Amino acid sequence: MNSHTHKRDFAVNGRLPLMMGLAVLIGALATGAAFVLLSLIHLCTNLFFYGTFSFAERSPALNTLGGWVVLVPVAGGLIVGLMARFGSDKIRGHGIPEAIESILFGKSRMSPKVAILKPLSSGVAIGSGGPFGAEGPIIMTGGALGSLIGQCVALTAAERKTLLVAGATAGMTAVFGTPVAAVLLAVELLLFEWRPRSLLPVALACAVAGFARMLVFGSEPLFALQTAMPGATALLSCLVAGLLSGALAAGLSLALYKTEDTFGRLHVHWMWWPALAGVVIGVGGLLEPRALGVGYDVINDLLHQHIVLRTALALLAVKAVIWVVALGSGTSGGVLAPLLMLGAGLGVVLSPILPGGDATLWPLVCMAATLGATLGAPLTAIVFAFGVTHDGNAFLPLLTATLAAHGFVTVTMRRSIMTEKIARRGHHIFREYGVDPLERHHVDEVMTADPAAIDASMTLREVMAGPFGATQQWRAYPVMADGVVLGLVDRAAVLAIQARVGLDGLGQRIGDVLEPRDLALALPQETCRQVATRLASRGLERVAVVDDLVSRRLLGIVTRSDLLKPSASHFDEEHKRERFWLRRKHAAIVARNDYAMTPKGK
Repeated sequence: MNSHTHKRDFAVNGRLPLMMGLAVLIGALATGAAFVLLSLIHLCTNLFFYGTFSFAERSPALNTLGGWVVLVPVAGGLIVGLMARFGSDKIRGHGIPEAIESILFGKSRMSPKVAILKPLSSGVAIGSGGPFGAEGPIIMTGGALGSLIGQCVALTAAERKTLLVAGATAGMTAVFGTPVAAVLLAVELLLFEWRPRSLLPVALACAVAGFARMLVFGSEPLFALQTAMPGATALLSCLVAGLLSGALAAGLSLALYKTEDTFGRLHVHWMWWPALAGVVIGVGGLLEPRALGVGYDVINDLLHQHIVLRTALALLAVKAVIWVVALGSGTSGGVLAPLLMLGAGLGVVLSPILPGGDATLWPLVCMAATLGATLGAPLTAIVFAFGVTHDGNAFLPLLTATLAAHGFVTVTMRRSIMTEKIARRGHHIFREYGVDPLERHHVDEVMTADPAAIDASMTLREVMAGPFGATQQWRAYPVMADGVVLGLVDRAAVLAIQARVGLDGLGQRIGDVLEPRDLALALPQETCRQVATRLASRGLERVAVVDDLVSRRLLGIVTRSDLLKPSASHFDEEHKRERFWLRRKHAAIVARNDYAMTPKGK
């Protein structure tokens, strides 16, 4: 039998069919939640701005309230503040940081209140003119649905995380029609792993939501666009656009948290902050009515260059100010739509300047680059831009600009807009992914094979005088009876047994006085990570390695020191610098010189 047959590219998970079945349900429910959320936004918009009970989609920019429009966001902010104060403060903010915090620090448990109050508060906030998108709230709402379903079934925290993320990304798919981008968002921002056990259920939930969306919202892209294929001269333009988008993303993030700090210094309860921000939103809406609400129509006009430069500058300045103030106050709403608008606006400003592509290319490129840099999710932004436009010609410029923006932000900023809020609550998140060295190696690669053993028939007195006597060679020994491992003992374990049985019990056989704790085993096909976790959870320093749990035939011993070997190898890979080509060239020169100096005939 091949000794490597137990080694696989991916771990096997027998609970995957259950998780896939739950993912189908969650994908359908998240699509329904997205429909409810968007309907609530439409209803609240009609109630606040037009005084009608209607679910028809209408822009708040067309209102005829005049100066009274200033009071509408104030009323909405007051309602949201009351809901957060007396309902759940988890509904505050844009949703994604709260989902991340629940995943990493809350065992993926979310309350039913969040599933109900988040869409309600977001409908009120956006419907009353809040400059937000629907994606943050639906991510939080879909995540809450997934978490609640996970809490109704006997699941581990890791499995609940999968369902939470499945609900969150399915909700995003239902709103934007971008299932692949939603899966990438899960990988880059929410899952904190790349494993089939989580990736497959999440992807299936997004696929279900994508098909369900076509039945509810249709199959047309949100911002259908077709740009011309860019020329080779566009490379430099893409880099410039990317760096400027990264600077915009960094500036927005810094402004947001400076604003949040300003609200934190106010001597009023945070319940009133959204209402105070509503004053700024109302004034902004009076100056530029199209800055109010989600603004998908404005994004579409920016992408198609239907807004003149002067108007675009004024609109975007107002949008940036009221969005930063509103989000900094803790009002419930999303960040994606405002970022799309602001990034597209930057592209409108740059389009007369940048060569190498048609005018409609740069709003799309800057939109994706700003989004990717702000979220810290460049691949999500690239595929998202394609998903909402179906513009295949823009892939190369999107790749170049978005990665340039991401590089700018990672160099200049410690954290993204998504993780800064969590860090302020005392939790640092490290977002780089890499394969754990302990996952790459198995027990049979690091264990000590064929160790010395103690026969179970030996008495305690003989064990103390022999293996653990003055000539002790090993720290621990397996205890064997007829080729079967009964346990593993070291000097401390034997002394503990001796103290338990007393002096009168020193004549007892070692095999008869072992406790169940002493029978800690490992299998050769297990990863070093699995065994390291077992040692940590049971407070052990070493375990016996057996061929299987039935025969328990001894193969070796693995210790905590053995489990450090992969990490030592990984350290060399990361820190040891070598120059092989010059070394080989130098060796060849030395060899030729030695040959030339060797006397003839020698």
